[in-house]
Amino acid sequence: MQFLINLNKNIPMKKLSLSLTLLAVTGLFVAACSDDDKSSGNSSKVSKEAVVANYADIVYQNYKDAYDDAVALETAINAFTANPTDAAFTTAKDKWKAARETYGTTEAFRFANGPIDDEDGPEGLLNSWPLDENFIDYVDFNGTTVNGGIINNTVLYPSITKDLLVSLNEDGGEKNISVGYHAIEFLLWGQDLTAPAVKEPGLRTYTDFVDGGTALNQDRRRQYINVCADLITDNLDYLVQLWKPGGTYRTKFLALPVNEALQNIYLGITTLAGSELAIERMDVALSNEDQEDEHSCFSDNTHRDIYLNFSGVVNVYKGKYGSIDGPSLEDLVKQANKQAYTDTDTAINNADSDIKAIAIPFDYAISGGATSVEGAKVKVSVTQLQELAQNLLAGATALGIVVNG
Repeated sequence: MQFLINLNKNIPMKKLSLSLTLLAVTGLFVAACSDDDKSSGNSSKVSKEAVVANYADIVYQNYKDAYDDAVALETAINAFTANPTDAAFTTAKDKWKAARETYGTTEAFRFANGPIDDEDGPEGLLNSWPLDENFIDYVDFNGTTVNGGIINNTVLYPSITKDLLVSLNEDGGEKNISVGYHAIEFLLWGQDLTAPAVKEPGLRTYTDFVDGGTALNQDRRRQYINVCADLITDNLDYLVQLWKPGGTYRTKFLALPVNEALQNIYLGITTLAGSELAIERMDVALSNEDQEDEHSCFSDNTHRDIYLNFSGVVNVYKGKYGSIDGPSLEDLVKQANKQAYTDTDTAINNADSDIKAIAIPFDYAISGGATSVEGAKVKVSVTQLQELAQNLLAGATALGIVVNG
């Protein structure tokens, strides 16, 4: 099995191929080692099998937590749409941010030949971005309100249902996103029309959902956001069921040859750190100096997306999540190559401090481009995430794991 990792190519989120080129690392293109390469009989050593099992525990618990938070989000949205008030609107937005906290770390399970983004995977219905706001609802275009989108097209779409919104997702273009966290984000915050220096998110008001308000089709807007929230819980529950103890994918994953399972784990975290997060989610927006390219542009929550994605990588590498603290890739690397272990630990610490130094909100940080004071901090973080990916790959090589990707 071979993969090519390209860190300099912008890859669409849903359709990111696993053809990836990370920065040159000695040992990227090496022959696969035997799956018989297990830890020695010394009981003090961590085994590869134990690391794979602990990873499965982490994946399940993280998805379960994301599901629970999505249920809380759906509950808050349903309460708001049943009785739209400013207070209920604020609660729904708070629950959206809370739900992003647990979902953000699950991104480390992507790109790993798992069920989240296989050909039948729900990733495109959960976290696709960037989206064309006009595909969903009215927008402000140079000061003029344009009443477009699915919500306002009552003739073509007389009923807003799950089946309809799923069928329309990415219909006619990758930015034609109809569902997922970012569709809900847009409906809660609206467009961010203020200058980055103002440091304000979108300023949609709750009255857009109130009958008789200035926005058209308030009832359809309420129905739309309800359906989106329900779809998120549906799709997260699907992943929870696959990864739970005895779940069909978990059983399949634990039955893989151990080096193949570790290869998948490494492929996920190195792709996220070195390519998807560093390039697609950060460097593209910085290079374009465009908030439309940032991850959560309506809520100004991108700084959390970035840190949570990075944290997911660290969770997997260290074998820790919540109350789970078990055998890890870090343990295996420390046993195999102390230098790779030390270098990776340094890279993690550097990336952590560099990401925390990025100005908030992210649209302000990128507004002056890479040569600005704040933009330079983003660029340093991009470089450091790629350095982290290199070190992770060096550790994999030390374990006899081929991530040729």
